[in-house]
Amino acid sequence: MTASNVDQEHSESIMPAQCFRRSAKDGSLWCEDVPLENVARRFGTPTYVHSRKMVESRFDAYDSAFGQTPHLVCYAVKANATLGILELLARRGAGFDTVSAGEILKAVAAGADPSKIVFSGVGKSRPEIALALFAGIRCFNVESVEELERIEAEAARLGRRAPIAVRVNPDVDPHVEERIATGLGTSKFGVDRADVLPLYRRAKMLPHIDIVGISCHIGSPNRTTAPYLQMVTVLADIVHALRAEGITLQHIDFGGGAGVAYRPGEETLDPRTLVEALTAEVRRLLPEEHLTALIEPGRSIVAEAGVLLTRVEFLKHAGAGTRYAIVDASMTDLLRPALYGAWHEIEPVAASSDNDEAAPVSIAGPVCESTDILGRNRHLAARDNELLAVRTAGAYGRSMASNYNSRPLPFEVLVSGDQIEPLQCRRQTPLDLIATQQSLLQADRSSENRARAAQLYEETADFVRFMKESLERS
Repeated sequence: MTASNVDQEHSESIMPAQCFRRSAKDGSLWCEDVPLENVARRFGTPTYVHSRKMVESRFDAYDSAFGQTPHLVCYAVKANATLGILELLARRGAGFDTVSAGEILKAVAAGADPSKIVFSGVGKSRPEIALALFAGIRCFNVESVEELERIEAEAARLGRRAPIAVRVNPDVDPHVEERIATGLGTSKFGVDRADVLPLYRRAKMLPHIDIVGISCHIGSPNRTTAPYLQMVTVLADIVHALRAEGITLQHIDFGGGAGVAYRPGEETLDPRTLVEALTAEVRRLLPEEHLTALIEPGRSIVAEAGVLLTRVEFLKHAGAGTRYAIVDASMTDLLRPALYGAWHEIEPVAASSDNDEAAPVSIAGPVCESTDILGRNRHLAARDNELLAVRTAGAYGRSMASNYNSRPLPFEVLVSGDQIEPLQCRRQTPLDLIATQQSLLQADRSSENRARAAQLYEETADFVRFMKESLERS
């Protein structure tokens, strides 16, 4: 992509308040032109709701910010790997940053051009390397000499050539949560600066390797451009050294990690601000080079575009005046708070009443782990059966969900204007978890037990439907 391919009207990133807003009529929370209560009523909870307008706007903001600079915006699939989201971005010309064969296949299934796919990650297996070679991806981001030798061996075996970039560990401290910092010297990611030139020299000698670029990723979430500019300084020094040895590059990959506002008072790093700072620094430090710029945003495209809807089952009072709102979502639906203490704003979908008295309450899920808390000591007037929205949940939410405690995965929808588009064929059920596992019982006994479980599930579902219809009629 040599220039922006989006209309000027999409060149500026829109903010969450433009897609998630309170109704002027009744104060309820909407996504675009759809009341979130309608989503919950139709699809149940827990359910992720994504704004199409915001996803597209954020990608367009990155794309247009490069102007006439040759570039490729590679969406980080790990942030949200839902096929419908990938399709939106593929149709806008996105590339994709992948870290597994599954992500490569999802990108291809979504309509991605394989020549716009980069393959990162520290542990690429031989079958994954083979798949990437067959697909004809743009580049492998190599993270060790051992991995380079493995890629060479697979390319030789298949009679192919493998395009590579070396992922540099710049030893830049972005001052983020240590569990998601990837550019520190002690990190498992990337190649130590002292080992980068020897690795490129080795790659130059290998007959099935094509050197095409240099790559870096400093971790996330970053809310200023300062650590990125430090990274560019490191990369520029390496590019100069490579040029002196007769090694020329086609692209420079800045990685991702741009931060978004999770808490009040935090700021989202504007895509245009980041891109313009990066490209200006490259022009200053590498004026003789003509490098295509790659960037790998994930969180900053989808995080603020999504909320998790969950319903309060009941309130629970514990010792020392502690209150819990027990909800139907859990760490199996949104892992970030339990994994590294991440903060998400949580608010009622319905408007607050003048009679509501807010008080500290922790939003807790039903999973049997003490860390299954979506939000601690939030000032809310929570009530039984109340619908809550967990904000900024579009990244690393559904993609990190699990079946722990044999809980079904959450559902997902995309809102486009006043339309709701399901992103799964149907909601996963406990029976689905049984169906994928092999029984050790005799075949007839196993079949009998599974049929009994299925009958129990259906009887329960019929009863729930009856009760729901009765309540709606009353």
